[in-house]
Amino acid sequence: MTLIGTSVKRVEDKRFITGKGRYTDDIVLPQMTFAYFVRSPYAHANIKSVDISSASEMDGVVKIYTGKDIAESGINGVPCGWQVDFKNGDTMKEPPHPLLVADKVRHAGDAVAVVIAETYAQAKDAAESVMVDYEVLPAVVNAKAATQEGAPLVHEDAPNNLCFDWELGNPKAEVDAAIEGSHHVTTLDFINQRVIPNAIEPRSAIGHFEGHNDRYTLYTTSQNPHLTRLLMCAFVLGIPEHKVRVVSPDVGGGFGSKIFHYIEEALVTWASKQIGRPIKWTAERSESFVTDAHGRDHVTKAEMGFDKDGKITALRVKTYANLGAYLSTFAPAVPTWLHGTLLQGLYTTPLIHIDLEAVFTHTTAVDAYRGAGRPEATYLLERLLDTAALEMGTDPAELRLKNFIQPFDGVTQEGYQTQVALQYDSGNYHEVLHKALKMVGYEDFRAEQKAARENGKLLGIGFSTYIEACGIAPSAVVGSLGARAGLYESAQVRVQPTGKVSVFTGAHSHGQGHETTFAQVVADKFGIPLEDVEIVHGDSESVAFGMGTYGSRSLAVGGSAIVKSIEKVLEKGAKIAAHKLECSAEDLEYAGGKWTVKGTDKSISFGDISLTAYVPHDYPTGVEPGLDFSSFYDPTNFTYPFGAHIAIVEVDKDTGKVTLKRFIAVDDVGNVINPMIVDGQIHGGVAQGIGQALFEGTIYDESGQLLNASYMDYVMPRADDLPNFEVDRTVTPCPHNPLGVKGAGEAGCIGATPAVVNAVMDALTPYGIHDIEMPVTSQKVWNVINGN
Repeated sequence: MTLIGTSVKRVEDKRFITGKGRYTDDIVLPQMTFAYFVRSPYAHANIKSVDISSASEMDGVVKIYTGKDIAESGINGVPCGWQVDFKNGDTMKEPPHPLLVADKVRHAGDAVAVVIAETYAQAKDAAESVMVDYEVLPAVVNAKAATQEGAPLVHEDAPNNLCFDWELGNPKAEVDAAIEGSHHVTTLDFINQRVIPNAIEPRSAIGHFEGHNDRYTLYTTSQNPHLTRLLMCAFVLGIPEHKVRVVSPDVGGGFGSKIFHYIEEALVTWASKQIGRPIKWTAERSESFVTDAHGRDHVTKAEMGFDKDGKITALRVKTYANLGAYLSTFAPAVPTWLHGTLLQGLYTTPLIHIDLEAVFTHTTAVDAYRGAGRPEATYLLERLLDTAALEMGTDPAELRLKNFIQPFDGVTQEGYQTQVALQYDSGNYHEVLHKALKMVGYEDFRAEQKAARENGKLLGIGFSTYIEACGIAPSAVVGSLGARAGLYESAQVRVQPTGKVSVFTGAHSHGQGHETTFAQVVADKFGIPLEDVEIVHGDSESVAFGMGTYGSRSLAVGGSAIVKSIEKVLEKGAKIAAHKLECSAEDLEYAGGKWTVKGTDKSISFGDISLTAYVPHDYPTGVEPGLDFSSFYDPTNFTYPFGAHIAIVEVDKDTGKVTLKRFIAVDDVGNVINPMIVDGQIHGGVAQGIGQALFEGTIYDESGQLLNASYMDYVMPRADDLPNFEVDRTVTPCPHNPLGVKGAGEAGCIGATPAVVNAVMDALTPYGIHDIEMPVTSQKVWNVINGN
């Protein structure tokens, strides 16, 4: 049976659906204490004093630390992992992010003190008795407003709240001239609103120092345990890495929010040595709303020019990207190298220029959220295309097809060089849209829509054709772009004497199904049963090193590292088999779990060779015993999944309610290992993309208070808000990795949002409405229909 390309049920689900998963908060250690953070209720305030005297006397309190204690300890703040310089070459502004604030709070939720007690309840009670005297200061929450003269400063050393400014593309003068000379120009001013990841498992961390061997263990809800160890050891606490073990057990979702190194992880690790006992912290849900890194939050003006035949002539973009109060781990990369570099989209746009200002505000930090920059770029392009089609009186599908890049496979034809630094690997963009149009029955729908409008019914159809960059690499390239870490992946494949296989991967699952998909690759390549393969991840003591899971990189980078180690195993196995079969290794072929002498029936099994490797009595000279190989894989390029999404909506003109009637997603993620898991990834991403389009978005008031910081107020899509998703795919293999895969985890979230908003705008065409700020709620729709 061929396992690659087969919908195998996820092997890890048995423990999850039977309640046997082991998450960080499930871990109980002897003599464990509990931490609760005192957080600022204000977005911007001077700290005049912190009084812990009453709290220190309360039952169960073990220790209380304040910002002053941390400052005096010499501990550094949490670092940023990416540097983007100003256009003039100056270094970006990188203010410290202390574990506890001593002098001034800069967003609601900033940590001022931490209480450690015998129980969680005692820690929380005592935290409420810590008295902090604040001098409240004016705040600014909007990125564009933050750059205006006289706006309150988040950091004194960042004038106009500017972290950096940045540009990319063709010379601005050329783009300006092309825009001015275009037959038609479509302009959109819009906000890609801030959203909150809301993983089902809140963040949690347990610090445990063992004095007898001078070693630390951090258990944490991380997508990236090795990077957490590196940043915490090298930049925050100054502890040798070999004395720190970081374990990320089962992780209940992340969507990017658990990539980053957070203050709580370093604080409980450090404090566990100070008190000589383990310390657990688990976020309350209201705490997660104001401390987990948020996503999106761009204020943008975009202009797209067209010639008289509808061909795109130029794209000009000005964006203000909100970074929040502090720089999160990868924050500078998101609006620049993950957003600006994708503004080519699927189109032959000959001239592109983006001018971007990255801005501090008195809000929670912003970093990568599912899609990370790619959804922002796609929304910008796809809203422009649909709006332009409406303005020019042309069909939005035809306008896209007219401007698509022609098909190329990256092998017989070179990759496509964009105007914004990237070179696409392979693509057939016409095919995905044609398939989606066929699935939706486009001509029939337009006839249905016309008839519905004559009867006062508002139906709309929206398109989104997207591309994304995944498996970000190679390390030398991203290093030149500001990455402060390599973006390779590691894998060790250890064949046991019995022929069973253990795989140690630096990728880390938080719901993607790695224990199934990686095992399928290994079992298929070796020709052994799936159950003979175990996947080990998430423990820095078991896995030598790794760069975690994000950016749809797991298979393209992590899977490729596994394949490299598999190839080494088979190469050595062939030498042993040749010795046993008395032939040369070149005379052997491997299939079905055995080496066979070509043209004969002489063969030897994988299991026999495995045993021989560890019991080398009859063994080739000069070959070491054992069958255990490690590899690092550093890709030569990004991978570039793409697709076409179509949404059909109905708008109730009396209430403004938007009902999503159909959603079609045709994606090309390269070769597919497990179709069922890919479909699940697309479904989940589409649901999140729809959430941003219609329901989700933070609401800050002028003082910096997050007004919808609970599930009573922050709206996410529910099952009855969503139709059955109609998914299909095309397959254009990636030409530069051994599996031909491209990545699927973020595709749905990238393509869905503009498709839905475009559908609503299409439905509202009779009212002359071209744009509504997301989320497109019933109230907003009703207001614009009624001229409010």
